[in-house]
Amino acid sequence: MTARRTVLLADMNAFYASVEQMRNPHLRGRPVIVCGDPARRRGIVLAASYEAKKYGVKTGMAVHQAKELCPHACLVPPRMERYLQVSVRIVEILKQFSPLVEPFSIDEAFVETTGCEALFGDGKTTARLIKERIFRETGLRCSIGVGPNKLMAKMAAGLEKPDGLTVLTMEDLPRRIWPLPVIELFGVGPRMERHFHRMGIRTIGDLAHADPELLQHRFGVIGRVLHQSANGIDHSPVDPHSLDENKSIGHQFTLPRDYETESDIRVVLRELAEEVASRVRRAGATGRTVSLTLKGMDFTSIHRSYTLPEPTNIGRVIFEGALHLLHRHWNHTPIRLVGISLGNLEPARNLQLDLFGRTAKDQQLADAIDHIRERFGTTSILYARSLTPASVFYDRAGKIGGHRK
Repeated sequence: MTARRTVLLADMNAFYASVEQMRNPHLRGRPVIVCGDPARRRGIVLAASYEAKKYGVKTGMAVHQAKELCPHACLVPPRMERYLQVSVRIVEILKQFSPLVEPFSIDEAFVETTGCEALFGDGKTTARLIKERIFRETGLRCSIGVGPNKLMAKMAAGLEKPDGLTVLTMEDLPRRIWPLPVIELFGVGPRMERHFHRMGIRTIGDLAHADPELLQHRFGVIGRVLHQSANGIDHSPVDPHSLDENKSIGHQFTLPRDYETESDIRVVLRELAEEVASRVRRAGATGRTVSLTLKGMDFTSIHRSYTLPEPTNIGRVIFEGALHLLHRHWNHTPIRLVGISLGNLEPARNLQLDLFGRTAKDQQLADAIDHIRERFGTTSILYARSLTPASVFYDRAGKIGGHRK
């Protein structure tokens, strides 16, 4: 018989804002909004302290709207390098309670403590020890969910914020989870919610009791997976090596304004392609599948992929693949976010040379550009099109995740 698992999810509360409050005593107890430049299109709320959330400020909200709700809020620019350092420290703390730690995002991580009960006690006791340790060493509060699998731990962590500790068992599902709106189920977004509403499925309990065959027929394998999730079923392991290998390497830009013309979008695509290619080369890899993501001003998105004839790590080739996808799938609506990734990665030593030496010349040129930028900085050499108003190259140089270090 399979032993009952104990899985925890540590969720750092209002992470970016909490780090800022922890580092600056002047901000403690005050509404804090971590945001981009409010004068530009990327001026959105990245994080809000709980003092700001009381006024209705939410992540993703435009800064001007957040200021209307909370005029006296302190606006703070993001410092991604600082947040990454704190995130790494928190993961190190979690690893002292179990070898099975899987970072889920910059402010969340799963911990499986099955078999560690003799060291730290049951899941609830371990969670309390973790919370105390994180606060003592970082000054930050977190909510921890405890469950028999990753899904249940994730759902539990969201039930009590901030500074919560919630244990969910399978017996708790009918009372605590099934009455919730279906969009509260992990994996259900607004579009899926609309589909479910048209089927009369409005709560997680409705989904749990729906016909799984009908759901699979309507939505494919995701329908059956969500049915299992609604019933608290999740067999996925806590994998400490989940980030060891890149299945794909990509990058995306949030644009400073709506881009409406192909000529402007081409400039960004080329810059993205070169950035992705450089990262792939640093990883010593090549890839065959180019993926393009476009997000419109109304947040509708397009994500399409194209398989290249041969693996590559050259920006020009990635750009041509992305341009092919743009021509096939863009409906000429204004764009506010563009992303490119390269998947199906394999070691660069498997690179296939062509008869006339074009691949070798491209590789030599790319290596030379990489060397110059490593020595003199990312803006030391660039394409002429990056001097045009459509370019985002200079604005993004020297940032982490699109934000200043």
